[in-house]
Amino acid sequence: MTIDIPMKPTFRFVALALLLGSHLLSAQDHSIKITKRYLNLPVSQAENRGTMQFRVNGKLERSFKIRLASGNPDYWVFCDMGALQGQTITISYDGKADGLPKISQDDHIVGEDSMYHERNRPQYHFTTRRGWINDPNGLIFYEGEYHLFYQHNPYEREWENMSWGHAVSKDMVHWQELPTALSPDSMGTMFSGSTVIDYENTAGFNKGNTPAMVAFFTVDNPEKQVQCMAYSLDKGRTWTKYSKNPLIDSKAKWNSKDTRDPRVFWYKPSKHWVMVLNERDGHSVYTSGNLKDWQFQSHLTGFWECPDLFELPVDGNKSKTKWVMYGASASYMIGSFDGKTFKPESGKHYYTTGSIYAAQTFTNMPETDPRRIQIGWGRVSHAGMPFNGMMLLPTELQLRTTKDGIRLTSRPVKEMEQLFSSIGKWSSLTEAEANAKLQSLPSPDQFRIKATIKLSHATSAGLSLFGQRILDYDMNSNLINGVFYSPEDMTSMEITADIYVDRTTVEVFIDHGAYSYSLQRKPDAQAKETLNFWGNRIEVKNLEIYNAESAWK
Repeated sequence: MTIDIPMKPTFRFVALALLLGSHLLSAQDHSIKITKRYLNLPVSQAENRGTMQFRVNGKLERSFKIRLASGNPDYWVFCDMGALQGQTITISYDGKADGLPKISQDDHIVGEDSMYHERNRPQYHFTTRRGWINDPNGLIFYEGEYHLFYQHNPYEREWENMSWGHAVSKDMVHWQELPTALSPDSMGTMFSGSTVIDYENTAGFNKGNTPAMVAFFTVDNPEKQVQCMAYSLDKGRTWTKYSKNPLIDSKAKWNSKDTRDPRVFWYKPSKHWVMVLNERDGHSVYTSGNLKDWQFQSHLTGFWECPDLFELPVDGNKSKTKWVMYGASASYMIGSFDGKTFKPESGKHYYTTGSIYAAQTFTNMPETDPRRIQIGWGRVSHAGMPFNGMMLLPTELQLRTTKDGIRLTSRPVKEMEQLFSSIGKWSSLTEAEANAKLQSLPSPDQFRIKATIKLSHATSAGLSLFGQRILDYDMNSNLINGVFYSPEDMTSMEITADIYVDRTTVEVFIDHGAYSYSLQRKPDAQAKETLNFWGNRIEVKNLEIYNAESAWK
């Protein structure tokens, strides 16, 4: 949130000299002319947070909290100053001043030479270059690009300064991180939301033949949460916030501050926009004809945060569809939707558990590729790294008819296959034979294993990685890593797992996506084996091992 507050003894500074390729900043001066791409700022987790502000021509350009390092920094963060090239800014800080001379202006990010090669950097999961990330926001496909916006603190690896980070990809595998899309302003900080393409110019933001990309987001401040919008005419690279924000202020209606995370989409049968908004104890539905004026229609209790609502064919049959209402914890209901009211027919259910939270699906997918693709936030930390949190693998969601009714399934998108090369494929192995084959894996850092295990006793079996049970199937209690799971064949003695291991995380897809889970890698320092199948006289019916390339090459 941008706050104009009286400063403690204020320190302002300017470019002083060119040293080692960087312009160093001096605390004696008052302003700095931006001539380089980045300002690099040192951070120490031992410092207290202070408020730093940038002003241009006396007008506040940004305000953020940062633990500016007074001694040796734990890591460096950066401000992308590309939009302010040639302009003079005044910088002030109300915290400990010792770190101000360390701030440098440069065309490179400090640590850029090792970026994406750090020891605990995931190699095929998205992580931000620097700072904290959580909820994915505004997932949308437009003119050949997948857009991933996300909750972001650019200035520290802990939660604060909520902004919308931004990355784009041609294939959901290789990502290019762009400058921050939405930053805190005088109303508050930028919480989660969604984006649409306004092809029909219902909001009036379009320019010529260029349709506007319109973002809907929650603005959070100490008093309340309100719903706002912004628009972009250059494929999401720059944004203009709507001058008449907020669109919805419903604190009084619900007697609650908890009104957030607008999910907007076009409802074709009635030719109007739909917003699903979490309010107090569930998801509300609003409708609009112009994206500006919204009418409350209905409310469904029992969900918390980050709603999603979408239609899917059942068993691939386009003439038989159901709607899925989704919440942040990955619980969902199946039912019908008439453009104003969702009516649940079954639920609640889950199809995935673990580190996933606040997942969202892509909108505006082309007619030639109508997949419903989801990305979730992985609540995983990375020891010693200047970033925190990650995005889990993009997965395709489908509705299948099961013994228990219609259920969601998820599997990694086909685009991920390009990163994996086969090391070997075997069948009908004993436990000892399978463990011998596992030794062919060149690195335990990043790989993929597909296996079908057949149990000979109604006990438990699985796979361990450095002593951590990444697959633990207790058939007697019907538990997989502690979560109840009943296979489609209720008398089956087998389980199939597709296991994706990255440097700090593991994702496992059971029985072709019927159930999945994700977890942080926590190796046992006393473990003797790298990878190890275990169980009572098990048979590894099928085993495939793949090496994983880095997506960051």
